[in-house]
Amino acid sequence: MVPITKRELYGSTLLAVAAYRFGVFAFDDRTMLLTRAGRPVALEPQPSRALALLVARAGDLVTRDELRAHIWSSDTHVDFDRGLAYCIGELRSALGDSAENPRFIQTFPRRGFTFIAPVDVDREAGSKREAGPKGPALQEPDVGRVLSDPAVPSDPPKATSHNGIALVFAIVAAVAAAAGMWMAVRFPAARPIVAVAVFENETGDASYSLAVAALSDAIVERLTALGPSRVGVDGNAGILRRPRDARDWRAVARETGAAFLVAGDLQTKDGGLSLLIYMIRLDDGTHVWVQRIPRPAGDSLRTLDTDVASQIEIAVRRIVLKS
Repeated sequence: MVPITKRELYGSTLLAVAAYRFGVFAFDDRTMLLTRAGRPVALEPQPSRALALLVARAGDLVTRDELRAHIWSSDTHVDFDRGLAYCIGELRSALGDSAENPRFIQTFPRRGFTFIAPVDVDREAGSKREAGPKGPALQEPDVGRVLSDPAVPSDPPKATSHNGIALVFAIVAAVAAAAGMWMAVRFPAARPIVAVAVFENETGDASYSLAVAALSDAIVERLTALGPSRVGVDGNAGILRRPRDARDWRAVARETGAAFLVAGDLQTKDGGLSLLIYMIRLDDGTHVWVQRIPRPAGDSLRTLDTDVASQIEIAVRRIVLKS
């Protein structure tokens, strides 16, 4: 039996149902479920669609226009460049990949992307899971048609009725199971959220402001690489952009839902520079980790972001993830 193609899900691109394996990951383009060593990895619908097209055409260049048509319908108006950058960024975070040293997704500037990892394709598994009549979208069986179809034996009547009821319950159970799996992947249980505030320049020297503000972005990128199914990272909430004296930790907890807040300040100390970084537990406002990084006077802070992001990651692993 021929596997169902999914025009509605994939837009104008038709792909056969299949299961893909690459490294420790597996991706099912029927359920849009990505797993790592058998464990679900949270991934939003649009990045999932992008992954489906990339792995289906592994080794080939998938153009930006092809991805746009594949991810968004023709009547959807979005900032395409930003939306695509977000999708690829989410995929790289989920896969632990990087643009600088890609293992899965390689970028071709202004052209598109290629999935470069070896991919094993199991189309037979996809066919067995989703074999059925062709159509524009996945549909539930027509229970009424099954019960009234003259081709279906109707003798004895009671047996047919019982079979129909059993089929209805089977459909309901399958839908409930699928919904439960989606909720478990989309909203992982007990996933902590870490809020990252914009670091502040307290030296009085405005030449340091840009480098200090960029530290929070480096931290967000580093923590996101830990995997969105393990830890949530919020660096965009408005309250995280406010100065420290206008940023109450209780308000941070309310507005972000975070369990921990990471923040820091660049100060002058003993004739040099000193970056104070710290982590606050938001259920009681307690400082659970503090680190001071000294730098010489006049330092360009060019390598500070790597050092800070590394130390914050270690702290988050130990305190938040307890690993």
